[in-house]
Amino acid sequence: MKDPYKLEILHSTKIFKKNGKEFVALKDTTLQIPEGRFISIIGPSGCGKSTLFNIIAGLIKPTYGQVLLDGQDIMGKTGHVGYMLQKDLLLPWRTILENIVLGLEVKGGKRKDNIAKAMPLINKYGLKGFENHYPNELSGGMRQRAALLRTVLYDSEIILLDEPFGALDAQTRLMMQNWLLQIWADLKKTILFVTHDIDEAIYLSDDIYVLSPRPGRLKTKITVDLPRPRTAETMSSTSYVELKQLLLALLKDEDNPEDNRQRII
Repeated sequence: MKDPYKLEILHSTKIFKKNGKEFVALKDTTLQIPEGRFISIIGPSGCGKSTLFNIIAGLIKPTYGQVLLDGQDIMGKTGHVGYMLQKDLLLPWRTILENIVLGLEVKGGKRKDNIAKAMPLINKYGLKGFENHYPNELSGGMRQRAALLRTVLYDSEIILLDEPFGALDAQTRLMMQNWLLQIWADLKKTILFVTHDIDEAIYLSDDIYVLSPRPGRLKTKITVDLPRPRTAETMSSTSYVELKQLLLALLKDEDNPEDNRQRII
């Protein structure tokens, strides 16, 4: 029987030690994510969002807990997810095409095959004609497109995006959000998206996980029951405004966490 969840982070706790002292970055956190969902994770700075992503990516191991992909243990194992940080981390001496195929090179793919896989994405998702440019010749939004295509092309079913649009201006950010939703709809990936922007979380997501201040723990999971595709009209609807007010209240209400309670809005 197929596991009902694509990705499971079960009762994960991470304790760091420094200078003889311990601090808890993440505490008894559980996320169970079905395949193909768009998940946003929000919470105050220092609540353990990046720690959670590093655990999922296998870069660090939780002190306690499990990480399962399709029911199989991947704790401490890298290469199972695509991971993109806020900075695009494009290599300045490589062209956009060469940057996009970098992950495939690391996997050992042949150059001809790598280019054959990359060019359809480049042509379809707004980088046609820029494949031979260098990163310093592109705008911030275009660089983020290249970085995201590199992450997608790594061919993982799960993509972790850690505030990828945080440094962009509002107009470019909205354009990139819609661009990301197009890729998600086309390629059927499971996406986990960290953001500090509540509007961004609502606009993009199927589900929103709210984490508490450090030690980070799950306060609540909210399912966003707003129709897709979402538009400017969606963002002014009563349901949207009510959901935003609820999320603001949850982030403010640090003394009364609603641990593991699920809501549908």
